[in-house]
Amino acid sequence: MDLTLYNSLTRQKEVFEPQDPNRVTMYNCGPTVYSYAHIGNARAAVVADVLFRVLRHIYGEEHVVYARNITDVDDKIIAAAKDQGVDISAVTEKYARIYNENLAALNCLPPTVQPKATENISGMIAIIEKLIADGFAYESDGHVFFDVSKFDDYGKLSGNTLDALRKGDRVGEGEVARKKNSADFVLWKPELDGVGWDAPFGFGRPGWHIECSAMAKESLGETIDIHCGGIDLKFPHHENEIAQSECAHGKTMARYWVHNDFLNMGDEKMSKSLGNVKLIHELLEDWDGEVIRLALLKAHYRSELIWTEDLLRESKAQLDGLYRDKAAGRAFSEPDFSKLMDDLNTPETLANLSIEAASVLGFLEQNPDNWFKGGLDTDRFDQLVADYDQARAEAIAAKEAGDKARMGELFQRSDAIRDELKAEGVVIETGAAGSTWRKE
Repeated sequence: MDLTLYNSLTRQKEVFEPQDPNRVTMYNCGPTVYSYAHIGNARAAVVADVLFRVLRHIYGEEHVVYARNITDVDDKIIAAAKDQGVDISAVTEKYARIYNENLAALNCLPPTVQPKATENISGMIAIIEKLIADGFAYESDGHVFFDVSKFDDYGKLSGNTLDALRKGDRVGEGEVARKKNSADFVLWKPELDGVGWDAPFGFGRPGWHIECSAMAKESLGETIDIHCGGIDLKFPHHENEIAQSECAHGKTMARYWVHNDFLNMGDEKMSKSLGNVKLIHELLEDWDGEVIRLALLKAHYRSELIWTEDLLRESKAQLDGLYRDKAAGRAFSEPDFSKLMDDLNTPETLANLSIEAASVLGFLEQNPDNWFKGGLDTDRFDQLVADYDQARAEAIAAKEAGDKARMGELFQRSDAIRDELKAEGVVIETGAAGSTWRKE
């Protein structure tokens, strides 16, 4: 069965054919680690993780190389470190660790390699030197800019051609006065607050776009099979990656581009200005990571995802049912990967989930007992539920004996236990064999 993917570069679905089935390569733009990651960041990571899992299922775990970078030098990072009076590494190491912990809680597999920008500065400098030597980049007032007018294919990914940009208001990074064209983008800029590296074009720091080009080349090669990321990165970030990489190496940078659509909060776009940004670590305080993962996959990755509390509750209920089936040993349907292989159609795959497909998608990896009770004091709640059953049994006996006063007292005791458990987020479920409990 062939895997088809929608290629943003060609604007159509294509059968995926790797350059080398023994070394399938994919790159995903990771976080800029100056603060906590939000649920929109999580969607891009989970979509890439599903693709990673599918590729491993098809080609074998040892034949897929997945790079997800850490951007650990950036103006926002430098500003945060200055405000806190610490080295930038203190900021980046903290938030990189939290990001990885967050994604692990969402059942995202660790990438094969996680390159850091600060560990690839020499590679960035080498690419910039090549671009200057070949006439694709120029120096200006301590900066180095890429000259977009020298790359005829500029705009082939996003459709934002140079002619269109000249008619609009968009300008690239840096000051227009330093540029030959307003759309030229920065490859290197002077140090900020002492943060910089020696380079032939001056002590400074890299621009954002050049970082990913260098890390992708070092980790995966000059041409990679798949480049993933959110649709918000298509322009200018991915467009600029293509321009600088292809001009430096004379080769296609990525053969397939896979972009996920936005995650919005109800009818509104998630944004800091609206105060509706949902952070991953905060959501994990209230919801299991698998619930969040399922909610993120409820919509097709190329469709807008509307994030609501109802979506989370629906996902929790679906997983509760699946874990009950798993605990009871009930048979799942035969694996049907046809929907998943059709451009990662997770909504339809989830509608008829098999145990094998669940594994490929990153679900049902917990023991059912841990799913329903994990993280809580099992001994204490087991005793409370036993007390609840005993009180109810004695209440029924009192009723049969005609002792209404004692019956009422015992039912009040059982109700008090139930309410105590409910207040702590625990639900009692009563069956023929007695009562059990689970997290709400």
